[in-house]
Amino acid sequence: MRTAVVIGTGLIGTSVALALSGRGIAVHLADHDPDQARTAASLGAGTDKAPDGPVDLAVVAVPPAHVAATLAEAIGRGLARAYVDVASVKGGPRRELAALGADTTAYIGTHPMAGKEQSGPLAATADLFEGRPWVLTPTRDTDHEVLNLALELVALCKAVPVVMDADAHDRAVALVSHTPQLVSSMVAARLEEADETSVRLCGQGIRDVTRIAASDPRMWVEILSANPGPVADVLAGIAADLDATVEALRALESADVEERRGGASGIEDVLRRGNTGRGRVPGKHGTAPMAYETVAVLISDQPGELARIFADAGRAGVNIEDVRIEHATGQQAGLVQLMVEPRAAAALTAELRDRGWALRRP
Repeated sequence: MRTAVVIGTGLIGTSVALALSGRGIAVHLADHDPDQARTAASLGAGTDKAPDGPVDLAVVAVPPAHVAATLAEAIGRGLARAYVDVASVKGGPRRELAALGADTTAYIGTHPMAGKEQSGPLAATADLFEGRPWVLTPTRDTDHEVLNLALELVALCKAVPVVMDADAHDRAVALVSHTPQLVSSMVAARLEEADETSVRLCGQGIRDVTRIAASDPRMWVEILSANPGPVADVLAGIAADLDATVEALRALESADVEERRGGASGIEDVLRRGNTGRGRVPGKHGTAPMAYETVAVLISDQPGELARIFADAGRAGVNIEDVRIEHATGQQAGLVQLMVEPRAAAALTAELRDRGWALRRP
């Protein structure tokens, strides 16, 4: 691949363009909002000038409702040798494209499993897709050269290709992406009218659960409108669990010992099932999940404190696998939780104590 066009210069499109430009690909940018394309170009994502002739690959990065029409128009004018889209829904757009009479042999639906709660070109980064799954949904009609160009795109973005059926993909993202967005938003909505005292007690748990609730509602309405059935199916299962959990909690209020015992059993069941499900979430770099040990360090909210902790961990020869920061309410201090392999925890603890850090149980 030497040339590409990216149509749609939001977070995903601009990130694709930055990754390709960084690998020496000549990228042309197009957007219904010329100012947004110019912004992406100013970031080094490519040029907002149209190509002189057909390019090797056209990447359509527009909302799901506009994917088919955008692809049909691009295919109709021979914009590229091959076409992909990066929308988060795959089955519907392909069927719409076929209904428009477009040549689908030059097209393959794809979906990079990466993103942020921020949107727009200014939120884009060239490394957004590194190590992340990138779904490809070829069909019997897909031209072999088109599949190869799509695989090259994934490789240039340093992502991991995953081949799936389009409708199976849509059911999967309903479970692992679309429903979590709605659940996060519903939990965050409980905070909308909560009293200030309650909100001030927010800790890392509520921050974790509600992080993606900061996403753009208009964007998510477009995504959910393209995949409503599978999302509704997952939510129906959650609703059944919620009803059973509410009943179990009410039973815990009962004066009857047997009812309380049944309520406790119901709560334990959903929590244990949650443990099992969480254990299936892939670990670092998509590998099997691994249990890390946590070393918790109290720090002051001063410049350079985090860098000093990481430097001291490096001196101990310990790799930090993950990190969390919990800020103390109303104080210029916080708790840094360093996740490390269990065999490294003792060495890290000893090194940090020797260097004067205050440790506490996580």
